[in-house]
Amino acid sequence: MKGFYTILLLILSNSFMTFAWYGHLKFKEIPWFARLSLFSIVLISWGIALFEYFFQVPANRLGFKGNGGPFSLVELKVIQEVITLIVFVVFSLVFFKTEQFRTNHIIGFVFLILAVYFIFKK
Repeated sequence: MKGFYTILLLILSNSFMTFAWYGHLKFKEIPWFARLSLFSIVLISWGIALFEYFFQVPANRLGFKGNGGPFSLVELKVIQEVITLIVFVVFSLVFFKTEQFRTNHIIGFVFLILAVYFIFKK
């Protein structure tokens, strides 16, 4: 069950971080947001990213073997990276209609899945 909660928290964490890092690129379509300075946009993104930490830190504490969780440090990092890419792909396809998912992206993701396999192989 700790593994499930760890992954769920990592998904939430990465959703906030992706929104903080890339959401502002879409916000420029909102008139009042388009007038903000870069510094203001950084502060807003930083505020959104704060929520990433509210989920990331507990996910790592809960999931880490040293705290009774099911995952090693390397496994946690690999899970987090794969979740980051999945969240980013969904985000970019939903919010940025001009982005395309191409064959080379699929090939790259297959290699990432292979990386996960080899990291978890005992």
